[in-house]
This record gives sequence, C-alpha cells and structure tokens, in this order.
Amino acid sequence: MPLSSRFARWVFPLALFILSVTWGYSWVLAKQALVYAPPFVFAAERCAGGAVALFLLLKLLGKPLRLIAPVTTLAIGITQVTGFMAFQTWALVEGGPGKTAVLVFTMPIWTLLIAWPVLGERIKGSQWFAALSTLTGLLLIIEPWNMHTSLLSKLLGLAAALCWAIGTVLIKRLRKHQQVDLLSLTAWQMLAGSIPLVLLAWLVPERSTQWSPSYVSILIFMAIVTTALGWWLWVAILDRVPAWEASLSVLGTPVVAIISSRLLLNEAFKFSELTGILLIGSGLLMLSLFGWAASRAIHSL
Repeated sequence: MPLSSRFARWVFPLALFILSVTWGYSWVLAKQALVYAPPFVFAAERCAGGAVALFLLLKLLGKPLRLIAPVTTLAIGITQVTGFMAFQTWALVEGGPGKTAVLVFTMPIWTLLIAWPVLGERIKGSQWFAALSTLTGLLLIIEPWNMHTSLLSKLLGLAAALCWAIGTVLIKRLRKHQQVDLLSLTAWQMLAGSIPLVLLAWLVPERSTQWSPSYVSILIFMAIVTTALGWWLWVAILDRVPAWEASLSVLGTPVVAIISSRLLLNEAFKFSELTGILLIGSGLLMLSLFGWAASRAIHSL
C-alpha cells in the first residue's frame, strides 16, 4: 500500500482522537477561565481569537480569503458559533463541566432527527447497534430522571446542543451543493459568529475581567487549539462521513470531560456514569469496526 494511502487511512481516527481529547479537557479549562472572566466576555474573546488565528493561517497558506455562500455561512456562524458558544458557556456558570459537556453532546440526537428529513441520511443495518449503544450511554450519564440538579443548566446545555446540530446540518447541506474550502469556511463562520458575541459581551452588564498569566494562557489555548483547530477538524470530519456518524464519533469528548472533571476536581464517579462511558466506548468501537469493514469491502472489489 502506498505511504499516502496509509497516511490517509489514519488521518480520520487521528483527527477524532485529537478533537476528543482537546475538546474534552477544554471543559475543565473553560470552567477555570470563568473564575477570571464573565461568560459572554470569555466566549467573545475565545471565538474572536480563534477567527484571527484561522485568517492568519489562511494567509500563511496562501489560500483565497473570498467569502463563498455568505447567507449560509452567516447562518452557520450564528447557530454553530454564536448560539453554541453563548449557551454552553452560560451553562458552565450554572453547572459542572462534566455534566454540562454531556448535555451539550446530546447534539447527535438532534442531528439524527434533523439530518433524516433535510439530508436524507439514514442509519442502516448494523449501524443501529452503534447508535443505540452510544445514545443509551449518553442517557445514563445525563440522567433525565434526576431533577435535583440545576434545570437552567440542563436547558442551556440542550439549547447549545440544538444550535450545534442545526449548524452541522447546514454545513453538510452547503458542501452537498457547493464547493468551498474547509479552512476558509471555518474562518468565515468563526468571524460571523464572533461579531454577535462581541456585541453581546458589550451590551450585557457583567463584572470586569481579571487579567492574569493563568487566564491569558487558558485563553490562548482555548482560542487557537480548541476553537480554531478544533472547529477546523470538526468541519473536515463532517466532510468525510454522514452528519449523524460524525456526531456520534465525537461522543468520546464528553467521556474525556467527565473523567477530567472527576479526577481534577476530586469528584466521585457514579455507577451510571461508568456504565454510560462503557456503552459510549462500545458504540464508538462498533462505528470504527463497521467503517473499517466497509473500507475493506470497497478496496477488495
């Protein structure tokens, strides 16, 4: 097998691994950042910094800066950046990072429901086992029957998940009908989504930011790695697989968030959480095995 083919085979799982680890750990970092900065200010600074990093990368790579499909790109930016970032950061103020991350990652459920009628994407055959395993694991971690935790935090997390799902389907629909550079699309959606966040941070009365080396280092990491690089990887993953499969594939992220939150904040694991993590891991493993088997079948023809 040529070296380029071997490399291409590992690009997708490597991107998923990087995305799951960086996004998962970022929930703990975001919770720490909110000690120094109010939620809307932090969200605005993080996304604006990410937009700047992406446009600098476009310039360094010599890629065109022209905006393609402005209306759809604006809609993606408003849902996937403005709505998602505002709701998930606010949810972090009201609840813990592990639980909030899991609520936000109900996104695959909403993506499944939206992608079916809009994109015509359907789960087929043995893929249902992977979908049911991951979604059951998610249900055990969320514990919708437990109403003792903050209702506002749950509603904000679900709102963030819905915004992300809508943006995901919009990206798939755009790529289905029009060619657009993935890095350029990520940069423009980040810019479009950052502007309302900056206005929101300016209009909503909040406490002032406590600038410190710790906050600056967290902000730089969140802007460049988890926001700029993370969303670029996400758009690239979406370009390779159906929206529902991409959504399920990143369910490793809340698992990392739960484990990081419990270990770093000295919180005890619950049996339902451990069971949910195992089910999500099993579902992701099944998705990988089904994808590998399908790839082998295609190459054997």
